[in-house]
Amino acid sequence: MSAEWGSPPVEVVPAAGRAAMEAFIRLPERLMAGDSSWIAPLRQERRMALSARHNPFFRHAEAAFWLARRGGRVVGRISAQHDRLAPTAADGSAAGHFGLLAAEDDPAVFAALLGTAEAWCRARGLGHVSGPFSLSINEETGLLVQGFDTPPMLMMPHDPPYAGAHLERLGYQGEQDLLAYRVDTAPPLPAATTALVRRGLPEGIVLRPLRRDRLRQEVGLLVEIFNEAWSGNWGFVPLTPEEVDAMAAALKPLLRERLVWFAEAEGRAVAFAVCLPNLNEAIRDLSGRLLPLGWAKLLWRLKAGRTTTARVPLMGVRRDYADGMLGRLLPLFIVDTLRREALAQGIQTIEMSWVLAGNRPMRRLAEAVGGEAYKTYRIYGRSLAA
Repeated sequence: MSAEWGSPPVEVVPAAGRAAMEAFIRLPERLMAGDSSWIAPLRQERRMALSARHNPFFRHAEAAFWLARRGGRVVGRISAQHDRLAPTAADGSAAGHFGLLAAEDDPAVFAALLGTAEAWCRARGLGHVSGPFSLSINEETGLLVQGFDTPPMLMMPHDPPYAGAHLERLGYQGEQDLLAYRVDTAPPLPAATTALVRRGLPEGIVLRPLRRDRLRQEVGLLVEIFNEAWSGNWGFVPLTPEEVDAMAAALKPLLRERLVWFAEAEGRAVAFAVCLPNLNEAIRDLSGRLLPLGWAKLLWRLKAGRTTTARVPLMGVRRDYADGMLGRLLPLFIVDTLRREALAQGIQTIEMSWVLAGNRPMRRLAEAVGGEAYKTYRIYGRSLAA
């Protein structure tokens, strides 16, 4: 609800110090308390993600964090980032990003927050700002604009319906739409896909699952393929070796051997896809807290395989295969294998996300395995030219 006329002005202050950052992290818990679809992220995970000491993102980027206050009460938050590995904006100007946007339904709060982030970007010579990226395109990306009635999957954002309208009032325009596809694992594949899969893998192609006994090397291999496959695509930022190490450590509790598959041609891995149990389902009743019993509950749920939902956040095909027939067939065979393996493990629903709305090959793949686009996330941006 908008603030009444005559209310105290909005003050934006840096989220400096432990207490301010704790308020920054916990603010969405109050703002989203009435939204039954929202899931509180684990506070400890958020502390690590926003820490320059722990998150290797800060090796190639800088960021700032602010709180908006009115009458001494926290009413909003925002970050601004400059990722030196990120591509330039469409107009060729150096691009800054905003993220971690959360605020009361009040135009003055949104204006103060975005104005602060824009000023930070201008001071660094950046000519364009877009977002939300929290913090990187390889982390949570986009603002939810459709699909508010279902909870977010692992590493996907969830926002109030009013947020997009506030950005548009401030002159922000949609630059890209990102889609999430829901795939139910039990129904049979569409007839045309079934006929194609029944023909079997092309000669010389072998599918194999993840080898957990060499996890660091396996994660490095899939990141190598990912960086090659997606280089040149909109917004692409390569994952660095430090981020690979962090990813291997973070994903270790989630990775299941038969939910990560590689396609090999003559012994060389040329394609992959990763399906992760939906951590959000496992933490939904923890209210962001791991103590006193949250750790035990979480580890037991993950070990016991009690999640019924999962997400495919990473997949790719090497560029020397991508444009040919194999480039179209391999993802289909891998995703079909993931779907069957997930069903065997009690997973009822897989989300394939995110997919650029303009990426027709990926959209056709999701639809070929019975996927339905059920959520839309939007990247907003604006020029900072005077």
